[in-house]
Amino acid sequence: MSDSTTAPASPVVLEAWFDLQCPDCFQALDDVRALREKYGDRLDVQLRHFPLAKHKHAYAAAQAAEEAVEQGKGWPYAEALLARTAELGDRGEPVLMEVATELGLDAEEFDTALIDGRHLLTVDADEAEGKAIKVTGTPTYVIGGERLDGGQSQDGLRERVEEIADRLLGA
Repeated sequence: MSDSTTAPASPVVLEAWFDLQCPDCFQALDDVRALREKYGDRLDVQLRHFPLAKHKHAYAAAQAAEEAVEQGKGWPYAEALLARTAELGDRGEPVLMEVATELGLDAEEFDTALIDGRHLLTVDADEAEGKAIKVTGTPTYVIGGERLDGGQSQDGLRERVEEIADRLLGA
């Protein structure tokens, strides 16, 4: 997802490779929020899509998140959707539209985007790049050229990201 939390001129980029139907990614939001709080605009957190095959609605969710970016609410949409991963798994794609409506997005345009597939290439490009850098599970972080895999365990991940960010920022 091309939506980021700060201006593009941020000195350090943290790519967060997420599957928007992944409960572990929902848990990882606490770390993302803490990192945003600690570093502010010195850390640009970029959400990247890596929909896992085991999550039936993750690919559509990634496309929906891209439409939310187009409408100016990429991160709020991703966070709201991650809070409803179980519901997305149970009820499927109607949840995507419900979240869009709750956030005040243009529902008709949102629905059209999901039907016409205008965001397929963005999601496919993220997925291909993720595979190229050996992302295998979510969440996975990339910062300063280092890949940190949170798919198995998130223990110590935030601390590791902070160590790398501090080093890159000269803190």
